[in-house]
Amino acid sequence: MPGNSFGTLFRVTTFGESHGYGIGAVIDGCPPRISLQPEDFYAAMAARRPGESPSDTPRREKDTVKILSGVFKGLTTGTPITLLILNRDVNSRPYEILSTLFRPGHGDYTYFKKYGHFDYTGGGRASARETAARVAAGVVADKILYPLGIEFTAFTVELGGIRIKKIDLDYINKSPLLCPDPDASEEMIDLISKVRQEGDSLGGIVEARISGCPPGLGEPVFDKLEADLAKAVMSIGAVKGVEIGEGFGAARLRGSENNDSITPDGFASNHAGGILAGISNGETIVIRAAVKPIPTIRLEQDTINREGQPTKLKMQGRYDISAIPRIIPVITAMIKIVLADHYLRQRAIMTGTKPA
Repeated sequence: MPGNSFGTLFRVTTFGESHGYGIGAVIDGCPPRISLQPEDFYAAMAARRPGESPSDTPRREKDTVKILSGVFKGLTTGTPITLLILNRDVNSRPYEILSTLFRPGHGDYTYFKKYGHFDYTGGGRASARETAARVAAGVVADKILYPLGIEFTAFTVELGGIRIKKIDLDYINKSPLLCPDPDASEEMIDLISKVRQEGDSLGGIVEARISGCPPGLGEPVFDKLEADLAKAVMSIGAVKGVEIGEGFGAARLRGSENNDSITPDGFASNHAGGILAGISNGETIVIRAAVKPIPTIRLEQDTINREGQPTKLKMQGRYDISAIPRIIPVITAMIKIVLADHYLRQRAIMTGTKPA
């Protein structure tokens, strides 16, 4: 089964390529009578839109979301919701070289081996442009979650080896990199400027915190909440690793240190990151994602052509220096999609029963 869809009861399918007519999402399983207007998408789409931070590509897209189906007189109908985002600022000329060559670190080689024929312009289906559709779907998921009072906070932990030393949540939106440490933010901005001149790119780490998530979300064994969250975040092209709670740090602790003691007032600590046995426990869910450097760079690299012959590649065009911070609203959207799906699944099994 083609892997273009995600979710069980709240199911999202994305479509489109970076330099095609447009991209979008079809959402099936959204309950009826939920208010949904085009303007509901503005803030989320603006946060992911290119050209808003020092690390971004100069490509300019309005990313206006058109609602094609599933909404009548401003309310969802319970039928599939189709969202369309047109591609406006497209320049495919720098990508023509990829009709015969493969970019190191990108999906050109693997798409060619899998399909034999694919859209290589702008990265095609493997482009970060696809994530705009995920952000739009996340807005719909957020509508389902809103009555629960769940709050989402996400920020840059590290960029290009520069790591935050403090967390000032009030400073996040003051930083163009969504970094909660003013000093680290300035260092990161300086590094981005230097790396841009060099023609290279940078990776980093992002953290998301979800507070107010009710306990009981998640399914036993294969559909554990952290398993679905990890898959959702790992499905984003630039993500190469995911930690939840203490993450890899838990491997260096003893059980007496890692266990979260339970008191009448709740958990005394949160090494579990808000999830136990695959089910949310009511504490803050903590997720960190490792984001690789953008593979398309202006430095000359060794590669091969489609006949397997060695050659050199030096890309020109408009590219991000780092996926951070634009990846942050994408990660948040995927988390919302997972939580909306599991909330609907939990609501379905609890129908007609009294909550514990």
